[in-house]
Amino acid sequence: MDPWIIPLCFRAEHQAWDTRPMVVSIAWATFVTLLWMGNLLSHKIAYGMHREVDLQEEVIVITGGTSGLGLLIAEVYGMRGATVAVLDTKPLESTEARGITYYQCDVSDKGQVSRVASEIERDVRIQLGTPTVLINNAAIVVGKKLLDMSVDEVDRSLKTNLLSHFYTVKTFLPGMINNETGGTIVTVSSVIGHLGAAQLSDYAAAKAGVTALHKSLAAELKECPEIKTILVTPGQLSTPLFHGVRTPNSFIAPIVEPIDVAKEIIKAIDLGLSDHIGMPLYARWVDWYNVLPVGLQKIARSVSGIDRGMKTFIGRKATESKEKDGSPI
Repeated sequence: MDPWIIPLCFRAEHQAWDTRPMVVSIAWATFVTLLWMGNLLSHKIAYGMHREVDLQEEVIVITGGTSGLGLLIAEVYGMRGATVAVLDTKPLESTEARGITYYQCDVSDKGQVSRVASEIERDVRIQLGTPTVLINNAAIVVGKKLLDMSVDEVDRSLKTNLLSHFYTVKTFLPGMINNETGGTIVTVSSVIGHLGAAQLSDYAAAKAGVTALHKSLAAELKECPEIKTILVTPGQLSTPLFHGVRTPNSFIAPIVEPIDVAKEIIKAIDLGLSDHIGMPLYARWVDWYNVLPVGLQKIARSVSGIDRGMKTFIGRKATESKEKDGSPI
């Protein structure tokens, strides 16, 4: 039942149908319904029909899945009976309890990606076949100004945050295309890819590239309607990746909890849909920023504080060292 029906029914108990308050309420309810139908139609035109998803038959590959958003998704699917393969450089504890298989892999190294793909197919091909869901979630943050970064740090960042997507898609997509039930590719990008930010030049460039890659790939896959693509562009996530960063404006850009993003990703995968997930609200409208006059863009950056956010950055390495020392994080 649509949420507007209940208040409309209550108003109908005390108002005649031809009174002004009732007419306004009906008009508003009609408007909301038309917007909902228009959004539904727009989604169907943009993304097509859904694919059938049976978790018992799905093989889900998650890069960067030993912490944060990736770990949440892996644990949910592991507990629900799907076959989950986590690729990460950081070890995963208690994999049996979570129903997850861990593969040590640096996704910035195409050789390691190819090797692990062979291991995954060897482990699951007999029972289920090739991977059907790829979630490209792995990321690193250097958190330095461009001139303070070494060339090696730039290379490492771009390989992990951008080139790894090419490696994994090239590796796993052919199997999805050959699979009768198709597959789903999830690309975890960021609003920073649209906006850029001080001390995030490498990360912003990579995420802009990831978003462009996703859109280009989706266009190429129109000939394969059973392959679904999901683009995720969240704001600042409350994960170890951005440990220490304090959002300078919690009203305009509140910190996003990974569990909320995970719910939306899992929902889209389960329904077999292509989608664009942007959280919080401003992330869905961030493209309009580039339409503003450059003067207003500068004012918006100053008000939002986007270029001050990384001044308190600590990062994942600090949290890992505290874990080793037994200190609270």
